[in-house]
Amino acid sequence: GRPAQLDELEPYRAAQAVKAMGLRHCVITSVSRDELPDGGTGIWAETIRQIHHQVPGCRVEALIPDFQGDRDALQQVIDAGPEILAHNLETIPSLYKKARPGADYKGSLELIRDFKAACPDVPTKSGLMLGLGETDEEILEVLRDLREYNCDSLTLGQYLQPSIHHLPVERYVTPDAFKQLADDAKKLGFTNIASGPMVRSSYHADLQAAGEEVG
Repeated sequence: GRPAQLDELEPYRAAQAVKAMGLRHCVITSVSRDELPDGGTGIWAETIRQIHHQVPGCRVEALIPDFQGDRDALQQVIDAGPEILAHNLETIPSLYKKARPGADYKGSLELIRDFKAACPDVPTKSGLMLGLGETDEEILEVLRDLREYNCDSLTLGQYLQPSIHHLPVERYVTPDAFKQLADDAKKLGFTNIASGPMVRSSYHADLQAAGEEVG
C-alpha cells in the first residue's frame, strides 16, 4: 500500500534517540520513498543535521537509497554533511531483475562515484549479500567495479530467506570462501572489509569507520 504521510518531527525524534543512547556513531537508513517528489531527501538531510546539532561529535553514516538517480536529491544529503556515505549494490548485475527489481546497477555505481567526487575526503561504503546464485568470479567483478567507482569500504554477508515469499537461498557461502573474498578485496584496495556469514550493512560500522580490522 501507499506509505503514510511524512512525519516532519521524525528527524528531531531520531536525534533524540541517538542522544538518549549515547551513540558516537550511528547508521541512518530508510525505506525507499519513490512516490515523493524529493524521494524523502528533505527528511534525510534534516535527520543528519538534527543529529549533528543535538549530539555533537557523533558520526553519521548515511545508508541511502538510490533516489532514482536524482542528483538534486543526492546534493541535499551532501549538503547535510554525513561522515560516511553508504549505498549497497546488494548483488551482481545479472540478478538485479530478480533481486532488485527497479534498481539500476550502473546508476548505483554512479551515485557512489558522484558523491565521492563532491566529497573526496568522506569515506564511501557498499555491501553485497551472497548466496542468491552468483559465482565468486561475478562477485569479484562487482568488487572491481566498486573500486573503479571510488568505493572505499565493503561488507559481504550471507543472504538468508526472511520468509517463504522471499527469494530462496541458492548456496551457503563457507567461512573460508568469505575469507578468500576479503583477501581479494584487500588486494583491490578497499580500505576496510567486513566479510562473513553474519555480516550485515551496519556490522561493526563504528570499527570500520575507525579503520579497525573487522572479522
